Amino acid sequence: MTPYDATSPQAPRSASGGGTAPLIDGFGRTVTYLRVSVTDRCDLRCVYCMAEHMVFLPKAEVLTLEELDRIASAFVATGTRKLRLTGGEPLVRKGVLTLVRRLGRHLETGALDELTLTTNGTRLSEFAADLAAAGVRRINVSLDTLKPDVFARLTRGGDLAKVQAGIAAARDAGLRVKINTVALAHDNAADIPDLIEWAHGQGLDVTLIETMPLGEIDADRTDQFLSLEKVRRELEGFWTLIDIPLTTGGPARYVEVAETGGRLGFITPLSHNFCEACNRVRLTCTGTLHTCLGREDAADLRAVIRSGASDDGLVEAIRAAVDAKPKGHDFHIGRGLAPAVARHMSTTGG
Repeated sequence: MTPYDATSPQAPRSASGGGTAPLIDGFGRTVTYLRVSVTDRCDLRCVYCMAEHMVFLPKAEVLTLEELDRIASAFVATGTRKLRLTGGEPLVRKGVLTLVRRLGRHLETGALDELTLTTNGTRLSEFAADLAAAGVRRINVSLDTLKPDVFARLTRGGDLAKVQAGIAAARDAGLRVKINTVALAHDNAADIPDLIEWAHGQGLDVTLIETMPLGEIDADRTDQFLSLEKVRRELEGFWTLIDIPLTTGGPARYVEVAETGGRLGFITPLSHNFCEACNRVRLTCTGTLHTCLGREDAADLRAVIRSGASDDGLVEAIRAAVDAKPKGHDFHIGRGLAPAVARHMSTTGG
């Protein structure tokens, strides 16, 4: 097979024909946001995300860059306005910049509003300028602590300085950066205000996320669960939080912190779910389409395209999957309870 060339006239086309009507699920919600996992691999092993000794997928099971482009482009043809590339860690995928550049054609035509990325930041120093040149305008960086020793423990060996250098490189390249922080009762609860203040001091937004029961890991998540309702009450003890109608296409509810001038988001899948307005679906790196983060629903789009389906056939398969999108997830967390779903977040598309 010849290398994937983002400029080649033979590169995958957008779907046509059946791709004009929007994607609307059985509950009347319009899907406009696709999160795409480009790899299940990562150069960190965050304790709430992965088992320490992960078994990664063989290459043959992972979609090629051409296949990722084709499926994402089919979604764009059916009204998807936002694409987010995730992992694992997307920047460890060989050739990922070629994919980003190719998907950027939809920004140029106006078919796509935004192409974004969620990253752990370890490789941003290398990739930030190229991402900006390819049309990426903002990124999310996962960062749970500003303490180097805690960071190394939570990520099983990660280097905080490398991530902070990557964030600086992203800002220098003109990328807007939002920090994503998983709230952990024993590891970073007391440090959340300092992290918010640090981020806002650099002009970065922050979103706090409740830990979710996804995938078997080495520890019981129950002890680490921290309700963001509780976090918000504690922050309001010394800061003024003003609700604002901001939306970035995801499930976060935002406030402005009057004292810092920065924005703070809350993603609360357990204490207050956000299913009623869900506009998102997720594509794994193996081509499995999940229309709900917390359900074991699945449509095998890899099988569709590798069986020789036309673009219209691919769109038909996507429409059938979206039509069956569940009303919502049913997350519960408790001692001894199995994860809501067996798959790890690292394989689900962020």
